[in-house]
Amino acid sequence: MSARLKIGIVAAAASFIATVSHAADYSPPPCYDAATIAAGRAPPGAVPCYLPPPPVVVEEYSGWYLRGDIGISNQQVKTLNNSAGITPASSSYGFDSAGIFGLGVGYYFNDWLRFDVTGEYRSRANFKGSEIYNFNGGRATDEYTGSKSEWLFLANAYIDLGTWNNVTPFVGGGVGFSRINIQSFQDVCHGCGGNPANNGVSFAADNAKWNFAWALYAGLAYKVSKNFTVELAYRYVDLGKAETGSLVAYDGSEVLAGSTFDRITSHDVKLGLRWNLDGFDMFSRPAPQYYAPPPVYAPPPVYMQPPLQSKG
Repeated sequence: MSARLKIGIVAAAASFIATVSHAADYSPPPCYDAATIAAGRAPPGAVPCYLPPPPVVVEEYSGWYLRGDIGISNQQVKTLNNSAGITPASSSYGFDSAGIFGLGVGYYFNDWLRFDVTGEYRSRANFKGSEIYNFNGGRATDEYTGSKSEWLFLANAYIDLGTWNNVTPFVGGGVGFSRINIQSFQDVCHGCGGNPANNGVSFAADNAKWNFAWALYAGLAYKVSKNFTVELAYRYVDLGKAETGSLVAYDGSEVLAGSTFDRITSHDVKLGLRWNLDGFDMFSRPAPQYYAPPPVYAPPPVYMQPPLQSKG
């Protein structure tokens, strides 16, 4: 091998080693915000910093919610059947209004259909009634007093009819059971004649009865936030029948079968609150934080001079 060829190989190797060393010491140029570059405040040839898009967060919406209701009742009874089985010439019955307090749990099946199960206490409402009879060529009257309260348990389904400005009208229906309790029932008969139980005052022991019940709903719901909704609803509910205990004459001389309240119904107005169970997770865990990874730059290509060729 000639001396000139050896010199050329040594020079090429030295040049390659220097180039590789320079490439290893290369540091990427500083990057600048894209807005800074667009405003012309960055130096010529400035490279924008690359920020990867944040990961897509899929919102998991369970669909379960809790509800609470308060309201007021407006109740009626179709007839009051007494033990004598005599049909009055005329009658009048009425209940006072009373408070309603309920709780429940529900599930949004989709955007327009939801279900819930509710239990409520319907507080004591006073009862007054009067009947007029044609009796022995004259008139006789029966006057009733007492009170009524009940527990009501319903499984309900609702159809949401669309949303406008966070307001959603809805209709629905429910079926279930009621437990009606008749208390402090008293029967005062005037002009009935006969024994003391039919010509004086009779009292009935308190009595409770379970019934099949059903309801129809219509209302408006306002979505205050993602997890909180307020609703105002009207409900017609059929509570079924109720029975008093046995009637006992004021002097204990006679015991008669109790009276039956046939078909108790109510027109209710309720204010309800719905809280999605997702809302509890929102306050029990910190919000996720996303940090962009540092930018990665590839070094520019390195160009080497070709080795010197020997002319031999």
